[in-house]
Amino acid sequence: MFLINVFHHVALITLLIITLIGEYSYVTSFCHSNNNNVLHPSFQQRFERTTTCPASATDTFTNDDDTIEKKEVTTTIEVVLKMPDPLPNNLENEYYMLRHGQSTVNVAGIISSARSLAYTKKHGLTPLGYQQGMDSAEQLVKLLTEEEKEIVFVSSPFARAMETAQACLDGLRNNTSSNLKIDSNIRIEEDLMERYFGKLDGEVLSTYGYVWPVDMFNVTSTVFDVESVAAVAARLRRAILKLDREYEDSAIVLVSHADVLQICQLYGANADNVGLFSSYRFGNGEVRKMQRTPESLPEPKPLPPPTEMPLLNSEE
Repeated sequence: MFLINVFHHVALITLLIITLIGEYSYVTSFCHSNNNNVLHPSFQQRFERTTTCPASATDTFTNDDDTIEKKEVTTTIEVVLKMPDPLPNNLENEYYMLRHGQSTVNVAGIISSARSLAYTKKHGLTPLGYQQGMDSAEQLVKLLTEEEKEIVFVSSPFARAMETAQACLDGLRNNTSSNLKIDSNIRIEEDLMERYFGKLDGEVLSTYGYVWPVDMFNVTSTVFDVESVAAVAARLRRAILKLDREYEDSAIVLVSHADVLQICQLYGANADNVGLFSSYRFGNGEVRKMQRTPESLPEPKPLPPPTEMPLLNSEE
């Protein structure tokens, strides 16, 4: 019996070592900083497990030329140790997901997730982005299952999302071919905010490559103090359940950001691995209905690993 127990413990330890080596090998295949196959130094933080993200409890944003309304926004990033429970099978409403149109920060090619952007006019839509929001109205009308459902817009408090919600509303008002019931008020929901990208905020878009490969096999990772997939799913669940208590038989349009909506898409569909969300990209101004089964998901389009990762600004 003693030998059996010893063998059992050795086997478990061996399995753990193999798993850790496998994770490291997987990450290095995506995150080489040069052609000599050296792991980018900052990516070593992948193996540090943080329990808090550096941020004050709240930031108060005062009224000025760039502020829409004085609000107090929580900036502490929740750390979640596992995926939340699935959404209930029978929701009271239908949910549609609309990604914001092209924004000025899309054109600049940098990551924009700072909580200080909430309720300001910063990083809003370009003229093309507004047109994409207008055009999304036609997509939405085609996806609606019943025209008699009231359409309700619920938006992230970031300018690019709120302006897209307004543009889509404008597009619906111009649609004279349908007898639509539309709530003209745009509800703001902080749980739809952009995924927080921690130390990568303000970096070039290609630095997403430091995070998405890890998300694929660890939905609780907070590498670089980035908000985990599980944490985003947890706040999406909170938002949808709250909306489901307050509305009934409505078509609720969640206006948000790429990562948030892609996570919502897989989480809502009960996918086995929500961490694969980056293979289900939303285009600017694209609308999709939140379906409830894995079979309903579109064909995945996995992103190829980058051939070279950029240095972070702090390392240049």
